[in-house]
Amino acid sequence: MALSRVCWARAALWGAAVTPGPYVTRKLQLARPRAGLAWGAPRSSNLHLSPKADVKSLISYVVTKTKVINGKYHRFLGRHFPRFYVLYTIFMKGLQMFWADAKKARRIKTYMWKHNVKFHQLSYREMEHLRQVWAGGRYPEVHGEFRRDVTKCLFLGIISIPPFANYLVFLLMYLFPRQLLIQHFWTPKQQIDFLDIYHALRKQSHPEILGYLERVIPLVSDAGLRWHMTELCTKIQHGTHPAIHDILALRECFSNHPLGMNQLHALQMKALSRAMLLTPYLPSFLLRHRLKTHTTVIHQLDRALAKLGIGHLTPQEVKSACYLRGLNSTHIAEERCRTWLGEWLQISCSLKEAELSLLLHNVVLLSINYTGSRR
Repeated sequence: MALSRVCWARAALWGAAVTPGPYVTRKLQLARPRAGLAWGAPRSSNLHLSPKADVKSLISYVVTKTKVINGKYHRFLGRHFPRFYVLYTIFMKGLQMFWADAKKARRIKTYMWKHNVKFHQLSYREMEHLRQVWAGGRYPEVHGEFRRDVTKCLFLGIISIPPFANYLVFLLMYLFPRQLLIQHFWTPKQQIDFLDIYHALRKQSHPEILGYLERVIPLVSDAGLRWHMTELCTKIQHGTHPAIHDILALRECFSNHPLGMNQLHALQMKALSRAMLLTPYLPSFLLRHRLKTHTTVIHQLDRALAKLGIGHLTPQEVKSACYLRGLNSTHIAEERCRTWLGEWLQISCSLKEAELSLLLHNVVLLSINYTGSRR
């Protein structure tokens, strides 16, 4: 008996042939080495997944379940709270658009930094995107809406800090969407209504700007230029849309005294600032600087747009370009907008840097009597 026990123990130690059970037989078969491979630890890709595959499978499962739950939640809101569902959808799409715009602007700025590219060397769409999204910073000539949007977000964030104040924030956002919400969160109807409101605000400054032009006519030294200025003011006062040559004939008046950019009076600059939707509540030297830089950016955009061609713009891009330059394009047909934008580009691309005061006044001169622009 003792001898048999010793033999069994020795066989177990030295790997002697021992009759294995069914479980051991399966393990040995799975671990049997292939030809040309050294004996190694048993493994099977059919029975076990790698840790990386496990993580990917888990993430895929979570994403799938989240989409299913999100879809059910959307259907629930659509059935039981349809009005709230519309606002919720607009809010979520606004967040996505705002985030996408910020990332695109960051990519453009990174490209400019790496390749030492100036703002005016970008394509039209890149320049326009930076103008809309970013302001100040490394590119002080770009006056966009992003700074105002951030100001609104900070204001809402500050007043929502106290306990239960977030309910007040929601109420204020519902009651004052134009003042507190950025344009990404406006409904399509609100976009049209709010653009009409902003255009009505800048339109209030048009009579003041035209009145100033009439008052400076006696100060023009050249008799021919005085006659052209009088004719232009008379046409506009009678509701006639001026021709391109009528405006370009006055280039000399707007390059030096009395209508050059450096000769404008404080009241005239305040009126022009309101016409450009810029704040008029600044000292005179700051108003002059902002008007110069803003007009320069538009001039650079015009040159890039002329290079691209108006025909390559989408309908929304055409209307946005017209609105920036003073025309209320929300109620004008697309073809009429393209025609007006073509007239603007002919004037803008004919002007030199010293004549940009004429481009600034052109916001009023070319838009005030255009067909369909009056409301």
